[in-house]
Amino acid sequence: MANRRLGCLTLFLFLALCASVIINVFLAIAVLGRVGTGVVREEPLTKFHEIVVQRGGRGVSDRVAVIVMRGLISSSVPGAASDNMVDDLRMALQQARDDDRVKGVVLEVDSPGGEVTASDMIYNAVVKTRARKPVVVYMDSLAASGGYYVSCGGKYLMANETTITGSIGVIIQTLNYEQLFNKVGLATVVFKSGKFKDLLNGARPMTPEEREFVQNFVMKTYDKFLGIVAKERNLPADGLRNSIADGRIFSGKEALENKLIDGVGQIEDAYAKAKQLGGAPEATVVKYAAPFSLGRFFRALGETNQSKLQIELPKQLLPQLESGRASRCFRFFTPSRRVAGAYPSRRRGISDDRHRSDKKPAQPGGRARAGLSGGVAPSLQVAADMLLARALPSSPPRARATWLGFSKGS
Repeated sequence: MANRRLGCLTLFLFLALCASVIINVFLAIAVLGRVGTGVVREEPLTKFHEIVVQRGGRGVSDRVAVIVMRGLISSSVPGAASDNMVDDLRMALQQARDDDRVKGVVLEVDSPGGEVTASDMIYNAVVKTRARKPVVVYMDSLAASGGYYVSCGGKYLMANETTITGSIGVIIQTLNYEQLFNKVGLATVVFKSGKFKDLLNGARPMTPEEREFVQNFVMKTYDKFLGIVAKERNLPADGLRNSIADGRIFSGKEALENKLIDGVGQIEDAYAKAKQLGGAPEATVVKYAAPFSLGRFFRALGETNQSKLQIELPKQLLPQLESGRASRCFRFFTPSRRVAGAYPSRRRGISDDRHRSDKKPAQPGGRARAGLSGGVAPSLQVAADMLLARALPSSPPRARATWLGFSKGS
């Protein structure tokens, strides 16, 4: 019996080896043929699956495509169909543009914002789609700062009355730990090629020249944001600058009163509006979903979470809040400064989106990122002040600038 099993196993391995050799031979022939003819075929773009959300008329092929943008807007956030979420959205919008059956697009936004460049890339993709087909933007629970930036690319903007939106503004913030270093007897030694190379270094005070430089940079980025809002909403830039474009947030109802959106309603109302603008009242509403990919599957298996210091309080003292959602709580739970040093990542920003449990932590590195972000989230000022010395990593963290319009916990 043992010899029989061994023989069966040997036969199976031999057949598998033969199959592998045959497959590799065909692949080699295909590659050599492609190189020999000099013809390089482009890889087809990933095609999103369609999930029926609302059935249309019988025998009608018209479609309204629903594309969802949820979470932090960043090129470092892994995508469902590509390397990152920015490429996912651009590919989905391109598929909707190229599909003749799609008569309108509903972009569902539930995001606090994110990086400036990533937001601008998605905004331009939305504008390109709007030039060919009507794009209705529906703002879910949160569409602040970078989320509103992207939303401005739509033809018709709709929100729920309780949506948090607006937050038109830019901020740069860093952590200064010079006094803490003095207490423990640490000092940084910097060798730099220029006077601004260690800009936002938290181990020393900021010079007046550096402060002026950073402020000018903030205002230039702000002017870009302000110009987009003024152009898309047909509002005077000076009027916005001196009134509502100061970083404040609005409910959906207040945003409608200030002409930042075109209407309020539910997601079904956005579907109906897209059908109306697309001239397809019997269209089927479909939501784009990424296809299955073995590469993403194995990548997800190989991902590991970075270690971090977690401060836990009894449930009686800590309300159950979700990052990016409006909640009622006492001032103790929403201090003016974020938790300092609570996460040992060497990259420092001011958006608590990076530290949500359902988000992938930022990867270490010294590259600065720009972002437009907003939201409402609790932070523990008192506990952070007590544990700051313990939470500080063994090596001094590098300051990282992040541009946000509405900072959580700020």
